[in-house]
This record gives sequence, structure tokens and C-alpha cells, in this order.
Amino acid sequence: MSKSQQPTQLSKFQNEGMQTYVMKALQSLQSYQHAIKSWLNRHSVQSFLSLFLISIFLSIAVTSCSGSSSASKNDVKLKLVSFSVTKAAHDQIIPKFVEKWKQEHNQNVTFEQSYGGSGAQAAAVIAGSQEADIVHLALPLDVSKIQQAGLIKSGWETKAPRSGIVSRSVAAIVTREGNPKGIQTWADLAKDGVKVIAANPKTSGIAIWEFLAFWGSVTLTGGDEAKALDYVTKVYKNTPILTKNAREASDLFFQKGEGDVLINYENEVILAGKNGTKLPYVVPQVNISIDNPIAVVDKNVDKHRTREVAQAFVDFLYSTEAQREFAKLQYRPVNPSVNQEVASQHPPIKTLFTSQDLGGWDIIQSKFFGNGAIFDKIYAVSKA
Repeated sequence: MSKSQQPTQLSKFQNEGMQTYVMKALQSLQSYQHAIKSWLNRHSVQSFLSLFLISIFLSIAVTSCSGSSSASKNDVKLKLVSFSVTKAAHDQIIPKFVEKWKQEHNQNVTFEQSYGGSGAQAAAVIAGSQEADIVHLALPLDVSKIQQAGLIKSGWETKAPRSGIVSRSVAAIVTREGNPKGIQTWADLAKDGVKVIAANPKTSGIAIWEFLAFWGSVTLTGGDEAKALDYVTKVYKNTPILTKNAREASDLFFQKGEGDVLINYENEVILAGKNGTKLPYVVPQVNISIDNPIAVVDKNVDKHRTREVAQAFVDFLYSTEAQREFAKLQYRPVNPSVNQEVASQHPPIKTLFTSQDLGGWDIIQSKFFGNGAIFDKIYAVSKA
């Protein structure tokens, strides 16, 4: 028998358990057979019929148990909804999980995947057009919106390691060959004549992160909010178009040759270079930790009966094996041991701040991105 034909340990355990159960049932039936002979000698036909019905019940119980064991092997389909630039990582990680689950549970798992702007993806999950079992989005704010819609239970951050953060990066500034505009810091993006390619915070996760990077580069280095407002307004005046997501921004800059500067994830920029599109870039020494969350969508996994497998996939993403795949695509791993393995591949950040340093997501949403909030006012002024 080939290795592929050998039963798994789980299958062996189930078969041995079923054999034991059946043998005990047969022994019980044999006991009832002796009892039947005794009853026939001493009692009425009606009593015999009662014993006969009990025997039938035992037979049905054995058959039902066998049937449920077979049903547990039905294939499982998971729906993963994620933001645009994670596709390359999941394309490598998903087959590893599928193989692992098959070996351990003798069950086939298939994935339906959807990638796009993080904000748009969250909106689709809330609307029900994307019945995600799992969401891997660009920022915790998007998962919180799904929670507020009643699809994810509160406390989702505690259901996975690292406060639900499964991938991480920082912001990078890409320039043209030779850096003709002399871009070195965030402040340089406000210079006259600099054309910035950026995404829209209303639909894109990277756009929110880059906005926060702009703002924090001022307020967390000694500047006040008035100075931050003036600086960020100048940057958006230098941004002729806002794309829907990070992928579209990259295509506009790399494929169509538009703009002097692109703000993107560090990992995406490095990956583009490895794929043959090498352009100079700067990782600013004042930077924001771009934390990407993962969560099981409780309402949908209960509806689809996929909770066990969905949670197992989320847990697998924190494993050394999966985190190494993220690292190969230049994410900064959240698994400490894997992060240590690749630390030398990333430039150190002098001042690395987080969303909490800007007040946390509730304040960030209302202060910067709510209707009529700071971003809307800046964008209106910049396009006036």
C-alpha cells in the first residue's frame, strides 16, 4: 500500500472505535437472543415483540453512528475576504494549510478568495454581498465596522495572538530613477511641483495609514495640530488623483508612469523590485506601524458551519511556517522568532508610532475620517 493509501491516525482511531462499538452491540444482541428463548418458554408473544423492537432499535443506533462518522468527512469551503496586496502571501500559505488539515482530519478544504480595497471589502461584508468566513484587512478599523454591524462578536482581538494582528509593515516613499525631486522625508512631499500618487482613505487601507503617517510625522515630532493641518493639506494639493486601493496606485505609478512619488507598503515596494520593477525608495525614520488584523466572521461561520476550520486557519497564520511566507514577501513578521530571522532585511525605524499614539481607532475615525471630519475638509480645500 502506498503512503497516500494509508489511513490517517484519526481514521484508524475512528475505525477502531466503531469496531469496538459494533462488537459491544452484537454482544448485547446475543444476550437478547438468549433472553428471547427464555421469554418464549415462559411469556406471551406480546413480550417477545417488545424484545424484538429493542433489538431493532440497537441496530438503528449502530447504523446511525456509522453514518455520522462518514458525514464528518464532507468537504469544507471557506470564504476569505482580504485587502489587495495580501494575495501573493495567501497564494503560498493556503495550500500548506489545506495539506495540513487533510493529513490531520482526512477532510478537504477549499477556499473562495476575494481581494480589493480594505474599506470596500469591509463594506461588502457588511452588506452581505461577500459572505466572508474570515477577513484579513488592512486596518483594525475595518474589522471594527464589521463588528459594529453585528457580524463579529466583541472581543475579536483577544481570540487570536498579537491582538488579532497577523501581518505588519511600514510606509515607504518611492521615487523615480535618480530621485530628480530630491525626496528624502515626509516633509518633502509638500514641496511645490511634486506629484504624489496616493489612494483614497474612504476605500483603501493604505490611504488611511499614509494619512496617519503624514499627520503623525508632524504631531509626534514636536509640531502642533495646526502645523499638521497645513502640511497635510499641501500634500493632498500635490495629489492629482486618489485611487481605490494600493494595487491601483502601484499600477498607476509603475505601469503607466504617472507621478513623482508613490506612498505604499514597504513590503509591496520591495516585492515589486524583486519582480523586476526596481525603483529607488526611502523608508522614513519617522514611521507608523501598519498593523493588519485577521478575524473570524462569527455570524457567517455559524451559518456555514465552518467555525472549526476557519479558526484553525486563523491560528495557522501565526505559525512559523506561515509567518515565514509573509516574511518572504517582505512583511515584518508578528511571530517574534521569525521576525528575528529577517530583522537584518529591514531598515530600523528611529521613531515608530502606532494608531494608539494618535488616540486609538474610535478617535481616529471620528476625528479624521467621519463625514465632514478633517480629511473631508483637507480634500475640499486641496481641490478648490
